[in-house]
Amino acid sequence: MHIPPHDNANRPIVDRDDALVPLVYFNRIRLKAGEHFDYRVAGYETCIVPATGTVTVETGNDTFAAIGNRGVDVWDGEPEGVYIPTDTPARITALTDTETFIAGARFAETLRPFAVRAADLDLVQYGSDDTKTHRKIKHILGTKYHDRVGRLLVSELFTVGTGGWSGFPSHKHDTDRLPDETRHDECYNFRFRPDTGSGLQMLQRTEIDPGDAYHVMNGSTVLIDRGYHPCCVLPGYEMYYFTILGGLSQRSLKQHFQPAHAAQVHTIPGILDMVAKFK
Repeated sequence: MHIPPHDNANRPIVDRDDALVPLVYFNRIRLKAGEHFDYRVAGYETCIVPATGTVTVETGNDTFAAIGNRGVDVWDGEPEGVYIPTDTPARITALTDTETFIAGARFAETLRPFAVRAADLDLVQYGSDDTKTHRKIKHILGTKYHDRVGRLLVSELFTVGTGGWSGFPSHKHDTDRLPDETRHDECYNFRFRPDTGSGLQMLQRTEIDPGDAYHVMNGSTVLIDRGYHPCCVLPGYEMYYFTILGGLSQRSLKQHFQPAHAAQVHTIPGILDMVAKFK
């Protein structure tokens, strides 16, 4: 499902118990310096990530000051975030004008909040210019926090250079059949540089299904409940997407690569390192 760019007026783009992707939650808020936003999501753990600007986050007795150091866009600095436990109230106060993402995953237990600073990120760079698959992944809630988070995985993915493919070899994660695959609902929010750029999100439900393709633009949101889902960007543009994954039965993600393209796992540099970081 493609949700076109729009002003969501600080209301969830993907709310609790969404009919298509009930395991994830997504909100994007815009605040002027000095403004604040309060929220609490029953049944979902969340992570606050400024796309631009700097915020302070308060939750219970904890205050996490000066989160985020980016300027004009997501290419201008490194991401930072704050993990907010399930059913826990939080206040986001803008220290500068900000656009801030709130990512969530369904999880019943209430854990402890913590901050993720730029130095704490899990970083992966893989692919190659020759195969048009060169990209960089910045895991905000990655392997380092496996024992401190319930079901939520949060990452930022960048194409390196202009043009190219992401999410290839084609893979899916829509069925719990361990150890080969896990059920994880997924949500993307896309950005392009320059922001007039756009791309293509493919979705093939089965091996023989011709599938669908969505024209994604700056600010597009894509929801993926099942199927194989590679994407690409127009030549001359760079692509970014904010990624939220919520697991049905566990946090670690096990991808199933499409058999027709599975051999590409061994021809694209760094694929196995990429897979290992989605845990």
